[in-house]
Amino acid sequence: MQHLSGMDRARKALEKGERFPIGMLNPVVAESWQRCRDLNLDPRGMPRHNVVAFVNVKRRREENAAMRLLALAEMQLLHSQIAGSNFMIALGDANGIVLDTISDQHFAESEAGRAIIPGSIWNESERGTNALGLAALVEKPVAIYGREHYFACHGHLSCMASPIFGSDGKVLGLLDASCAHEARQEHTHALVRMAAAQIENGLLYQSHSKSFVFAFHPRVEYLDTLSAGLVSVTLDGEIVSINRPAKTLLDGLPAKIGNHFDTLFEAGFGQAVDGLLKGGAIRIRDRAGSGVFMVCRQIGQHHAPMRKQTSQAMPALIRKERAPDFVAHDPAIKRSLDDIAEAATLCMPVHITGETGTGKELMAQHVHKVSARKGEFVALNCGAVPEELFIAEIFGHERGAFTNARAEGSIGLARMADRGTLFLDEVADIPLAAQTSLLRFLDSMEIRAVGAQKTQKVDIQIVSATNRDLENMVAQRQFRADLYFRLNAFSIRLPPLRGRTDFASIVRHLMEKIAPGTPVTDAAIAALSQRRWPGNIRELRSVLQRALVRRCADYVDESCFDEAKLNPDPARDCCDECRDRPLSRAKCEEIRSVYEKTGQNISRTARELGLSRTTVYKHLANRFENPGL
Repeated sequence: MQHLSGMDRARKALEKGERFPIGMLNPVVAESWQRCRDLNLDPRGMPRHNVVAFVNVKRRREENAAMRLLALAEMQLLHSQIAGSNFMIALGDANGIVLDTISDQHFAESEAGRAIIPGSIWNESERGTNALGLAALVEKPVAIYGREHYFACHGHLSCMASPIFGSDGKVLGLLDASCAHEARQEHTHALVRMAAAQIENGLLYQSHSKSFVFAFHPRVEYLDTLSAGLVSVTLDGEIVSINRPAKTLLDGLPAKIGNHFDTLFEAGFGQAVDGLLKGGAIRIRDRAGSGVFMVCRQIGQHHAPMRKQTSQAMPALIRKERAPDFVAHDPAIKRSLDDIAEAATLCMPVHITGETGTGKELMAQHVHKVSARKGEFVALNCGAVPEELFIAEIFGHERGAFTNARAEGSIGLARMADRGTLFLDEVADIPLAAQTSLLRFLDSMEIRAVGAQKTQKVDIQIVSATNRDLENMVAQRQFRADLYFRLNAFSIRLPPLRGRTDFASIVRHLMEKIAPGTPVTDAAIAALSQRRWPGNIRELRSVLQRALVRRCADYVDESCFDEAKLNPDPARDCCDECRDRPLSRAKCEEIRSVYEKTGQNISRTARELGLSRTTVYKHLANRFENPGL
């Protein structure tokens, strides 16, 4: 008799109308299945596809305008974090009616995508067990994977939803991420919960813009994270709003709207405000005797004239400890930094992409820093390890485990990084044969050295980086899709230097590192900003170093740069046909760039760009002494 998995047994019992096997299902799912069965829903049938009229959708959007405004911004950010993973992000109201969606085109065109549209109703009584409807019912974050859905036709989907609560504790809406079951990513559930918490906090600030908002947490480094409690109080100290983390931190105390600040904290309200308005964090005890740090995040209306002074001083205590060791004023970088601490707290694998020289290792070191891990930061250049030694390099090996093995053996980089961070640089170069072993390790966090019999559990923050297009490599079967999704739990895209809005700050920062105290004129920075910087920050550092050698005074101005190298003619290397045609010239530059990245391989260049070899030859003709070769 063929052995049946737990889910197989549960589905078989469901479809036969039998009792579900104990322990085979999440209790929340089992209870939902039973409710659906009590409604006489046929798990092998088709759910009702009811959709409310658009005028009704519009009205519901207007009723939830404040939440929707914040939610759409979070949905866009969430979609960018999981882009390319065949996902849809949906916002529903408290009744499980979809208000808005943001999705990948492939998912939107699928049968599931056509079912999740504005106005579609996803409550349990009509759609069976699903994350959005179940989260609305139980008022808790819910994940429904594959065949946990009541209707068999939804078995190819995985859905994760989190309720969005108002300050009164009632559900205002629901945030849901749905994807193909093959792309199951448990980290996405954490991202959805984080996004919902961001919306809730945003609503707290918006709804009580004239009140004080205090953030508190037992650990000072968590005051800037979603784990911090937020409490909004009037100028008289009356509590008007309190978020979910605050209620958790104040468990057992009367943390309710309408109560006074003094019923929660030992220090009197007036004394606490006096300390908070001086800037920075104060130490305070709650009425249960637990110590917490507290900062003022928003000042009451009557204290508005003091806002400027306080806002400058207040964040210093927290942000100084978590400030990156690089310039991060660019909006794209700042958005990434905002969520890194929370991602590291959840031990989510972080994947960093960007052109060569954009600072991927610096970002990786920052992830290690904000994770507050006690172990080491261990880096591996995946492209520098021979294929046959890759597994042994990461997992270690016993003495004499293979030919040319170290006589004393090796503990491996994974064990070196235990309780710390393992940085896999140039991750696109991981040999295909080794990707299966790495995926297994990421799922279990267990290692076994080559030649060893025992496994060892480790606790590691994984950070990976590449300047190559992994999605394209997955499509071409040059990189495992499941490993890509696993590494890409939280993604950071570093923009190229030519696209950075904080270019001047980067120049000054690098100069201070290279030659502290050396001024850089605005004219020098203006001249530097005209270059394309294919080598990005690494190239800029070299240019500044050469400028220091050439300078004639104790400063750097535009005369310190080699103009011919600083402002190369973009058409200089173009073929004759493209020299005076900007659009063709851009294509010519792209071909030449890919040609260099592929090691000057004509066939690979043509394949990656979808061009014929003849076209590639034409654009590269004046690089060869004999164009006919």
